[in-house]
Formats: sequence, structure tokens, C-alpha cells
Amino acid sequence: MSDGETRGLGALQGSIERRGLRDHVYDRILQLLLSGEVAPGARLSIDTIARQLEVSPTPVREAMVQLERTGLVTREALKGYRVAPPLRPSQLAELFDARLMLESTATRLATPATPALLSELRAAQDQHRIAGERVIATLSGGTPDVALTTAYFAADAAFHRVVFDHCGNRYLTDMSETLGAQLHRMRQAALHGITDVREAMAEHEAIVEAFAADDARAPEQAMRRHIELVRSRSLDIERAG
Repeated sequence: MSDGETRGLGALQGSIERRGLRDHVYDRILQLLLSGEVAPGARLSIDTIARQLEVSPTPVREAMVQLERTGLVTREALKGYRVAPPLRPSQLAELFDARLMLESTATRLATPATPALLSELRAAQDQHRIAGERVIATLSGGTPDVALTTAYFAADAAFHRVVFDHCGNRYLTDMSETLGAQLHRMRQAALHGITDVREAMAEHEAIVEAFAADDARAPEQAMRRHIELVRSRSLDIERAG
């Protein structure tokens, strides 16, 4: 291997390490925002966060750019970043309208299910169930655990991602990823009032069963019903808050 090739590999390794650090910083800040420890409108100082995480300002700045896409933070010219206000019920309703359109279309395109889709969907369902059972056990003790709840939402998102991965339309997948970033704001509102774990687990199971059945219309109907029920429950939580 030449010196030039060695230097090239070294640069690649540095890029990977930097990306890993940025992702770690992103996850730490995301958990802070979802926990509700920082009030809406509060200023987020890049230098302060960097000192607290014992990193340079660069990965914090890069993480903030990513977080701006989620809607959890907003950037003001010459003033930096602030915690965004919670979604209004009307905004939440619009978000679910878009999600319903994307997910029902992706489900229809993924039908009939291939063996790979069914296998991956069942595996994702198992992970969602395990995460859900942990949340239920914690809630029964009366003390919400932000880390467990965040993991539960990640497992929920992974279940839905399987369908997009098998829908055969890269543009739908890209749109779902953009929308998925905005869903963090919905989860922020639900994080401490999450009460529909059992319902969501049952609805995911119904989606898997629909894909495994012979009825070509069943998967889309099951997915549509799930999204509509999640929307109803989320809006109830928002109004109650």
C-alpha cells in the first residue's frame, strides 16, 4: 500500500470517527430535548453544551443543524438556537394527514409481502414488543423513564421503516425520513403521557397478520386504521395537556 493510500485511509477513519462523535452528541441533545428538562424558548448555547459534553463546539454545531430539521430547535439569525414550542393541535393534525398518506401508499406498494418483508417486519415487531413491555413495567412503578420511552419510539419507527424499505419507491422513503424527523415533536408531547403502548403493540401485530394473509387490501386497511388511531390518541394527549 502506497503512502498516498495510507493517508487516504487515515482521512477516511477520521471522517468516520467524527461522524460517530456527531451522532453521539446528537443523541445526547435529542434526549435532553425530549425529556422536557429545557423549557420551550430557552436558548441553547453551543459553547455551553460543548463544555457539558466535553467535546469541541464543532460536533455540537453539526448536531444542531440536524436537530433543526426535526423542528425541536429553531435558529435565529445572530442569536443562535432555541428550544421550539410544542406542536399545536392543528399542526399535529396536519402531520398525521401527511403520515397517513405516505404510510398507506407505501403499504399498498409493499403488498403482496415478500418473505423478506414478513421476516423483517416480525423481527421489528418483536423489538417493539420488548421495548413496549419495558415501558409498561416502568409505568406500573409510577416513574417514567425517558431513555426507555425514547427506545420504544425508536423501535416503533423501525417497524414502520421496514414497510418503506420494501415499497419499491425511493422518493416515498425519502419523504418518510423527512417526516420522521418531524415526528420527534409529536413524541416530545407524548413522552410523559404515553398510555397507548398496548394498543400500538396490538395494532402492529394486526399489520403483520394482514401482510401474512391472502387479502391484498388488508395490509393497507390495517396500516390506515393504526395511523388513524395513533392520531386520535395523540390529539387527545395534546388537548389534555
